[in-house]
Amino acid sequence: MKINKPDIRPNNPQFSSGPCAKPSTWTLKALSNAALGRSHRANIGKEKLLKAIENTRDVLTIPENYKIGILPASDTGAIEAAMWSMLGERPVDMCSWESFGAGWVTDVVKQLKLDNVTHHNADYGKLPDLNNINFDNDVVFTWNGTTSGVKVPNGDFIPENRKGLTMCDATSAAFAQNLPWDKLDVTTFSWQKVLGGEAAHGMLILSPNAVRRLENYTPSWPLPKIFRLTKGGKLIDGIFKGATINTPSMLAVEDYLFALDWAKKQGGKDGLITKANANLDVISSFVDNNSWIAFLAENKDTLSNTSVCLKIIDPRVLSLDSEDQAKFAKNLVKLLDDEGIAYDIGSYRDAPAGLRIWTGGTIEKQNLQSLMPWLNWAFETQISKL
Repeated sequence: MKINKPDIRPNNPQFSSGPCAKPSTWTLKALSNAALGRSHRANIGKEKLLKAIENTRDVLTIPENYKIGILPASDTGAIEAAMWSMLGERPVDMCSWESFGAGWVTDVVKQLKLDNVTHHNADYGKLPDLNNINFDNDVVFTWNGTTSGVKVPNGDFIPENRKGLTMCDATSAAFAQNLPWDKLDVTTFSWQKVLGGEAAHGMLILSPNAVRRLENYTPSWPLPKIFRLTKGGKLIDGIFKGATINTPSMLAVEDYLFALDWAKKQGGKDGLITKANANLDVISSFVDNNSWIAFLAENKDTLSNTSVCLKIIDPRVLSLDSEDQAKFAKNLVKLLDDEGIAYDIGSYRDAPAGLRIWTGGTIEKQNLQSLMPWLNWAFETQISKL
């Protein structure tokens, strides 16, 4: 069936899952007050970095007794600094159900070479059985699987009386899903996800239990400078007051400050969650009404409201071999890109072939509504070529 091109185009075709779309009110002029050409250790630099930390606490409602620091190398740098600095004190339970979680398993098993590791793994679209996790051990998991579109439904699976630390990569969950801080000892995320900030800076949030671990345990392996969170057995407190380990981009800091201010105007964390949920509803309605497409996530309770991953289930496509199925999906994505309708919506390189559409709070609902008819057009255009 041939269908005509839709009449309405998205106002913004940026649906990438990272770096994500900027807030709708963002302009380069918004960064004109950046402390460029100034030392990040000068008063103006330290004040802006501290403001970024304090505003993060405010928007995410992080408890006052939790430490918040800005680290290099995005979410990867933050989670790896935590693992390199704190793991090894006790056995570890590692959880993975997508690419990034699997990467943290590789770090722990092949790089840190810990041998007392239990791996809870699930295929794309599924969660492992969270009831099998031993919280007497340290536990490392992603809250929202960016490359699978599968999230944990809530924090109920984490006991309050745990003995180990919980380390949570929350990079596609922060600002879009409720994070139960009393259940999380180490939490990390990056600026370029739900707030559409610039890359290369990671956030590290530590509970009092995590701080105690840092001050009472020294790993057996050497730590590179950018992972060192303690000195002389004490937390380097300056890291959590804006004295970063290495030089941050003050332009990126200004951009993050803008995004945090914008987030407050949206109603803070709750307002952003409402926007993300409404965006997911647009795609959910489309999936319900079109038989050729489905969510990669198999359980609606675990369906991400930020990194929405979709698979093509039309029998004509499924009859192709895996290589041709992947080619079909890539051609569909390219067609939308060439039309200027949607950029960067192909599935992650290690994930099953399909689509991945970002629906976090910086995406405006009307843009998603405008995109949906174009998905049908692109699909029908490609299927007619089989």
